[in-house]
Amino acid sequence: MQIKVKVKPNSKVQKIEETSDGSLNIHLKSPPVDGKANEELIKVLSEKFDIAKSRIRIKSGVSSRQKLIEINTDF
Repeated sequence: MQIKVKVKPNSKVQKIEETSDGSLNIHLKSPPVDGKANEELIKVLSEKFDIAKSRIRIKSGVSSRQKLIEINTDF
């Protein structure tokens, strides 16, 4: 499964908003420094989808706010 995500780092509150086109806006507390925001993003998505962090991968947009996330749901 692939999901388009728009990340907003340095937010006061951590939250996930679903948009009408099926993508997600995710507000993260971490700054976009040394991959901290990406680590928090994977943690938040693993909690939302109740799946192991190792099954979530940033397919594109590692250094961008617009990301394509791949979630491996095969068991």
